[in-house]
Parts: sequence; structure tokens; C-alpha cells
Amino acid sequence: MPHSQSGSAKSGQTKGEAESAIRNAVIKFEQEFMGRGPEDVRAFIIKDIVLVRLKGVLTPAERQLAKTAEGIEMVRRLRQNLIAQGREKLSQQVDEITRAKTVGLFTDIDTQIGERIIVFTLDRDIESMFS
Repeated sequence: MPHSQSGSAKSGQTKGEAESAIRNAVIKFEQEFMGRGPEDVRAFIIKDIVLVRLKGVLTPAERQLAKTAEGIEMVRRLRQNLIAQGREKLSQQVDEITRAKTVGLFTDIDTQIGERIIVFTLDRDIESMFS
């Protein structure tokens, strides 16, 4: 899909609607790849960055593993590998919603509190394009 330089990301779409669409795409991704969705997901568009905060992401098995240092690393590696496998699909969905190009995707997880952050960097500032 060609990227538009003017107007909101999807015609007439507000920033809140775009953030909600990104949130829903991430929830669907988590459900497909992990078999369950997080307890809470929030998405924020900040200039050329999309920040997604997921709460309650750990499965019961991951919570058990995260009780040891070795287990924490296993959970972190597993989550990194899953994002790597789904990176293209997730980036394409964000690109379609924002009509910008994802140039970077970064993620980390805090196993102590069961939160995960996903950061998409885009090829341009899209925040100013919303009505």
C-alpha cells in the first residue's frame, strides 16, 4: 500500500482510532502466537514512534520459569524468538494502520511484573497527521 504524506493515517481516522487499531492488532498477534492475550494493552503514537505496553503477558508456565535467573532468560529468549518470527506480519499491520513504514521493532519483557513493551520506529512523524 502506498504511503500517504498528507491527511490522517487512514482517511478520517483519529489518533485514538489508530492507537486502538494497533492495540487490537497486537492483541490478535499475542493470541495467535502465545495462545492467549495479555490482560491489558495500550498503544501510544508519539511522533515517529508507536509504543505498545502490554500487562499480564506471562502464561502460568512462564511465571513458574521466571522464579529463577535461568528461567527468566528462557522466557526472554522465547518471547524474542516469537517476535522475530512474527515481526514482518506485525510491522505490516502497523504500516497499514499508520500509512508509514516501520524501520525498527524493539521489545523487552519484565518477568517480575509480567509487562512487555513493544516499540515500532517509523520512517516519519505521523502524530501531526491526525485530525
